[in-house]
Amino acid sequence: MIKVLFVCHGNICRSTMAESVFTHMVKERKIENQFEIFSAGTSREEIGNPVHYGTLNKLKELSIPVVPHRAVQMTKEDLEHYDYIIAMDDNNIRNIERIIGGKNEKVKKLLSFTGSITDIADPWYTEDFDKTYEDIKKGLNAFLEKINCII
Repeated sequence: MIKVLFVCHGNICRSTMAESVFTHMVKERKIENQFEIFSAGTSREEIGNPVHYGTLNKLKELSIPVVPHRAVQMTKEDLEHYDYIIAMDDNNIRNIERIIGGKNEKVKKLLSFTGSITDIADPWYTEDFDKTYEDIKKGLNAFLEKINCII
């Protein structure tokens, strides 16, 4: 079982999009029983809030089921539980390191799997859920290709 935690700032836009898209991808490949997939935020601002309407609308447009979710904050204990902690941007990485008490090889930025150092822009600010989806999909495809060697 490969345990994956997707992380962004508030856990209502990017990380929940990644959680739903990755869940959909592994189900399509009939390998969902090999994964535990969840998402969290680094802040407390959105705790308890549902998935952002922009993420909901984008995934609905693509016929990708949205995983039922309420925002939660990442904890230090998540480091022990998950095999991969995948952040959306450099600020998320810094906040994750603050939460877990330093750097850790389990923590990666999603687009790093594509060989890029680029961040996935926060659609809370950009309002561009299309671009966010495209970047997340690109990163998830590269991540799945990387771990496909493990499976």
